Amino acid sequence: MRSFLYIAAVLILLGISACVNQSIKNSSSSNTRNDKIKLKVAGYDLDRLKGIYLGQVPINGFEYEFHKVPIGDANTAAFSGAGTYDITEVGLHPFMLAYANDNFKDYKLIPVFPIRTFRHKSIFIRTDGSITKPEDLKGKRIGTPGYSSTSLTWIRGMLKDEYNIDSKDITWVLSNEDSSKEAAGNISKNEQVVPKGVTVEWGTAGKDESELLLSGEVDALFHAAEPKAYVQGNPMIGRLFNDSKQVEIAYYQKTGIFPIMHAVAIKTQLVEKYPELPKVVFEAYAKSKAQSFVLLDKAGWAYSSLPWFAQEYEETKKVMGKNYWPYGIEANRKTLQALFRYSYEQGLASCELTIEELFFRESLTLKD
Repeated sequence: MRSFLYIAAVLILLGISACVNQSIKNSSSSNTRNDKIKLKVAGYDLDRLKGIYLGQVPINGFEYEFHKVPIGDANTAAFSGAGTYDITEVGLHPFMLAYANDNFKDYKLIPVFPIRTFRHKSIFIRTDGSITKPEDLKGKRIGTPGYSSTSLTWIRGMLKDEYNIDSKDITWVLSNEDSSKEAAGNISKNEQVVPKGVTVEWGTAGKDESELLLSGEVDALFHAAEPKAYVQGNPMIGRLFNDSKQVEIAYYQKTGIFPIMHAVAIKTQLVEKYPELPKVVFEAYAKSKAQSFVLLDKAGWAYSSLPWFAQEYEETKKVMGKNYWPYGIEANRKTLQALFRYSYEQGLASCELTIEELFFRESLTLKD
């Protein structure tokens, strides 16, 4: 009888031990990436993001789905508190203003920059007007659909640094419509901030920015996209810098700045739960970009409709280096700090921001 009871007791203990071990095993597995969550990722379907938007490049340890979202709508989804997307492309300057002025902390950045471009080409004038050089902009009326957009902030900063043109030297006319709305989405709140001390008016209701220029309500346009009338080939609208490419090359060689328009943000609470997320997301975007560059090196001309694409690509690398579109902080520190300074000097951000504030600490040393 005692032997039977002893054997029974041992079996019970073994059963308990097995349950405990299984419980520990189950508990351990719940803290691994075996319980992969599905991330919602938002942005544009750009060539350097092809591996991301097609889901061909993994975000290590996570599943994800990509949503193509215009930048204005992506900004609003993030800054309104809706938090629709876990990882999202955002306008860099609207993000800065949300952080500095609205105490926005729901997201922080990683140093991945999907869209960047020089902005000298983004100044448009009437071809029959009196503006022939940058200095002629002083005292003029300039139209725009979004005063505090990243693009406009870069243009004003460049004009101040290079040509001593201050925001207060200009009358700003805000259009009620944006001819690039289909591609850019609705203008977000943080793209419509107007600081004290500048003269601002509203354009005629119902007119987009290019219509304001054609009607003579404004003398020039500052706009991220080519205005509709220019795209349609209206001879009344031209660029201030006729050879904007050469002007922009000279600007880059002088300053080392390649203006950043968009960055990638991740939900702060998600990173608190998964601290490895900034690194694995950065690596995924970097791998996608690297794949795109391999294609450009091998046969980029075949995937572009531009007849002189190969020569353009070779010239770009000659001027800016092989990795002319770098991710990471150190390669972009000067560019980021320039935009931080511009925002503060233009009375937009309430303080001069720092890299350490806006970017996840875990991402500060990452590079591609």
